[in-house]
Amino acid sequence: MQILKRLALKIDTLFETCAILALLGVILVMAVQVMTRKLFNFVFFWSEEAILVCLVWFAFMGIAIGFREGVHMGVEALTDRLPASVNRWIDRWIDIMGLIFGLYFVVYGWEFTVLMLESTLPATKLPNSVVYAVMPVSGFMVCVYSVLQMLGFDTRRHKGSDIEIGGDETEAKQ
Repeated sequence: MQILKRLALKIDTLFETCAILALLGVILVMAVQVMTRKLFNFVFFWSEEAILVCLVWFAFMGIAIGFREGVHMGVEALTDRLPASVNRWIDRWIDIMGLIFGLYFVVYGWEFTVLMLESTLPATKLPNSVVYAVMPVSGFMVCVYSVLQMLGFDTRRHKGSDIEIGGDETEAKQ
C-alpha cells in the first residue's frame, strides 16, 4: 500500500509540475514575444501558438488541481446554516458531480482529440489535437481525485493557508 501511495504522489507531483511548466511557458514566450516586437519589430511565427497550447494545458490542469485542493466554488452562507448530515450529503453530491464531470472530460475530450488529429496548427504544423489532449488527462485526474475523496481520503497537498477569498482573516486564525 505504501508503494502505491508513493507512486500516486509521484504521478500527482508530475502532473502539478507539468501545469507549472505550462504556466512558465506562457510567461516566458509572452515576455520574449513582447520584447522582440517592441525592440526589433519582429515576432517569432510560432509564439502565439505556443502560448495558446501552454495556456490551454495550464487551464485544464488547473481545473484538476483545483478539484484536488477543494477550491471549487461554494456558497457557505447557505451551507453554514444547514445541519452536518445535510452538509455531508452535499459533499457527497459534489464528489459525484466531480466524477461525472471528469468522465465527461475523458470521453468527449478523447473523442475531440482524435477528431482534431487530421487538422494542423497553421504556424507550427503540429496536430491540432496537441491543444486538446489535455482534456482526457485532466478528466482522468479529476476522476481519481473525486473517487479518493468519496473514499474519505484528503487529497489536498497545499494546506498552508486557510484564508479564503472574501473570508475573514480572524476566522482563519482560529
